[in-house]
Amino acid sequence: MPSPSAPWTKNRRMAVMLLGVTALFFGFGFALVPLYDVFCELTGLNGRTSAATNVITTQTAGDTHRVVAVEFTSTVMPGLTWAITPQTARLEVHPGELHHVSYRVRNLSDKPVVAQAVPSVSPGLAAASFEKLECFCFSQQALDPGETRELPLAFTVKPGIDKDVQTITLAYAFFKLDDAKASPAAEIP
Repeated sequence: MPSPSAPWTKNRRMAVMLLGVTALFFGFGFALVPLYDVFCELTGLNGRTSAATNVITTQTAGDTHRVVAVEFTSTVMPGLTWAITPQTARLEVHPGELHHVSYRVRNLSDKPVVAQAVPSVSPGLAAASFEKLECFCFSQQALDPGETRELPLAFTVKPGIDKDVQTITLAYAFFKLDDAKASPAAEIP
């Protein structure tokens, strides 16, 4: 004959199992973001580029027989009171050569503002071949009221880029960082 506490024991075991499964899925949800970032960096999907790990690897001989056009754009997201303009709209490059361009930013507000640039490369097929050596998108940018600054970008298009890619668009979306999210030592180049 089953004891009267048997249903409570089964219910308690079921509750512990359900809590365990809930905790497992909760942890999996948090792990998806870094896993997605790693996946995008490795495959070049979603227009993400990889930062250069070794400048010497990009100093290989360029492909002087081929020209790829690189277009530069920027978008200011709602809530950010900045004016942003690429100083070069389009650049014809030979794969393998190092190039420098800049973006001019101006804080139009009467308060200091901290923002972060998020890059995207189109077509996605070219993202893995677009290597940023120096980029303002690597750190937060802080501007005082009315301040104007040039933000540098050094990049190379790898010689192994797909032969079908003739034009690459590098787009930056600039987001205002909340005061709570901005690090106290926002990097200013």
